[in-house]
Amino acid sequence: MKPLGQTRPLLAYGLPAAAGLVVGGMLSNQGEDPGTAAMGGAAAALGARGGLGAARMAGRFAPFLTEATRSAIVPVGKAVAEAARKAPEGSKRMQALEGGANVLRSLYQGAGQITPGMVQKSAAVGAVPLTAGLAGLGGVAAGAIPSAVGVPGFQAQMPLDPESYGSSNSPGARYKASTMQYM
Repeated sequence: MKPLGQTRPLLAYGLPAAAGLVVGGMLSNQGEDPGTAAMGGAAAALGARGGLGAARMAGRFAPFLTEATRSAIVPVGKAVAEAARKAPEGSKRMQALEGGANVLRSLYQGAGQITPGMVQKSAAVGAVPLTAGLAGLGGVAAGAIPSAVGVPGFQAQMPLDPESYGSSNSPGARYKASTMQYM
């Protein structure tokens, strides 16, 4: 098996880069400081890359999933068939149970057709966003450490209110109003 990225570099590198940009942009829009947003985006990209690797490994478990699915369907199918035999002839309950038995038969037959590629793709659909989101959350938590220490770029900038006292060099700003004026 070739290393991840040898056959499909757009998937192996483009998807994690896109996840990192999306998470970093969302963090920036949510008001995080620039350093924390960049750290969260980078962590999300690495998490998405890890999710792709996990999905690739999941394909190795396709034979186990086939056997587990079939072994889970058999007892349920037997119970449904037994309940259908005990139901009154022609009743709605019997029709519903027979329909359920037919669905279980088709699932049993379809379980034999699970391929490693199908398992990989379905695992990637869930694993990549999950790992990217969790890693991005970890990046935000890691970005709180430099923010607490006071590293430049990791501190949120407070918006300036031009009407507040001391925000400009105008006469009103230089005048310090006492609190008695507001009563």
